[in-house]
Amino acid sequence: MVNRGKKRKKVPSSAPPRKRRMVCLLSEEEVQIVNRYLETYQITNKARWLRETILAFIHENMEEDYPTLFKEHDMRR
Repeated sequence: MVNRGKKRKKVPSSAPPRKRRMVCLLSEEEVQIVNRYLETYQITNKARWLRETILAFIHENMEEDYPTLFKEHDMRR
């Protein structure tokens, strides 16, 4: 296919660019566990998987720890 003077326009990303870096260190055994999991479930984008897994865990915990008007004991009466 020949490009005949037509320029392709980039579609703007809907997600904001990621500019902050987080680093964590893993032992060799932990890396093997992660790599085995990624291979088993055919996950090719490790960064996205880590990001989604961590944020899903945080989101779930935040919903469980959400402040309520009454304590759990009072609501179970």
